Amino acid sequence: MTEAAEKSFKNLHVKKPLSGQKEITKIVAVSSDKILPGDAAQAAYASGYPITLKETCYGLVLTGTEENVNQVIEIIRNLDKNYIFVKDRGFPTGDPRRCRATRNGGQRPGFYTLHAEISRMGTIGEALDNYDAKVEKINAEWPSRPDSFKLENYITETLGESKVKPKGVQLKKSKEDEN
Repeated sequence: MTEAAEKSFKNLHVKKPLSGQKEITKIVAVSSDKILPGDAAQAAYASGYPITLKETCYGLVLTGTEENVNQVIEIIRNLDKNYIFVKDRGFPTGDPRRCRATRNGGQRPGFYTLHAEISRMGTIGEALDNYDAKVEKINAEWPSRPDSFKLENYITETLGESKVKPKGVQLKKSKEDEN
């Protein structure tokens, strides 16, 4: 391996964790058409920082000192900054309170929430792309609120008078219906 190649794979300014130094865990969610979680993992491995990395279907889970994790996140986000998102995680990788291996399998707690968040990240990324490109904002018009009298009458006509109504409740007639 050449010296230039060796330097590109080995970060000379990496801070080794000291005993008792606080470690953090972050989720890196990849929602990009250009970058896959495997690409993000390769960039993290190539950075040379001493972190624990777990590749998942949605991205990565990184554990290490705050400084090292944040440096790796910066490297990963530079791959496609508007489509790679970071979220704090309260437990390190392999923690028995969260690990599926000690809970006999199944989805990890919070997976469905994370899945719902990730499904919206593409839209957020597009909005960030538009913001960066200084695309002109569109003023949307809110739909008008339907007249409650017309809505009640429509429901009654559609369902018929046999619709069960709570006791003491009668449909009010609009002024237009009285004329």
